[in-house]
Amino acid sequence: MFTGWVASRFGPSAGGLFLAMPAIFCASATLSETHEARRKRDADMRGERRGKQAAALDAAGAALGGVGLVFFAVVFAASVPRSPVAAFVYASAAWLLASIAAWWLRHRLRSARNLAANGRTVG
Repeated sequence: MFTGWVASRFGPSAGGLFLAMPAIFCASATLSETHEARRKRDADMRGERRGKQAAALDAAGAALGGVGLVFFAVVFAASVPRSPVAAFVYASAAWLLASIAAWWLRHRLRSARNLAANGRTVG
């Protein structure tokens, strides 16, 4: 919705910049992997695994941010008829809270899985 608003307000060129986000992520993940692998090679180590881990971490962050964007869209769509300014404020707060909650949940589940794999319980 935001991209549509930008395009209607500032023209299709400006709106197109926001539509490029998915393509930018792919390039970013590739560059991240290449950079980390090169850093390891420069230190006379193999860097393929490190590069893949860096790209996977970027992907996980993008997915968690995507969860936040869904909440942003739902809250914005529900509140924009009342007040567009308030809709941006509420939707931004929803994005922030949902993204943090998604990160916390992922962290918690990952920690529990690691503890279970080591024979411990979550306390």
